[in-house]
Amino acid sequence: MNAIRSIWAAVGWFGIGLLLYLSLTPRPIEIPIESGDKYGHALAYALLTAWWAQLMTSYSVLMLRFVGLGVAIEFAQGWTGYRSFDVKDMLANTIGTAFGALIAFVLPNVVDTINTLWNRLQGKKQ
Repeated sequence: MNAIRSIWAAVGWFGIGLLLYLSLTPRPIEIPIESGDKYGHALAYALLTAWWAQLMTSYSVLMLRFVGLGVAIEFAQGWTGYRSFDVKDMLANTIGTAFGALIAFVLPNVVDTINTLWNRLQGKKQ
């Protein structure tokens, strides 16, 4: 894996860690609009799916992983005693995941493009 892809993956893992923290913290971020948390769920999963899709070859496997992560987090929230299990959150996560895959389909090869530009800036041949 080249440096750009490694950095991209590291940022992606940070994003997943942040998602886990924000999903399981006793003090979640509140978005002050009706169903704001659902928009937050959809946005987070869309961004992470689009991000990781740049490193994956199979969008369907990636989508299954993020949908599974969303379901697992909802069950974990139900077990915490200070967060609640919500099927609507799972739906928002799934919608976000699908939207993220669509974004990645429309904007493929972002990492490769960045890598090519980086190499050109450094004077490296492709």
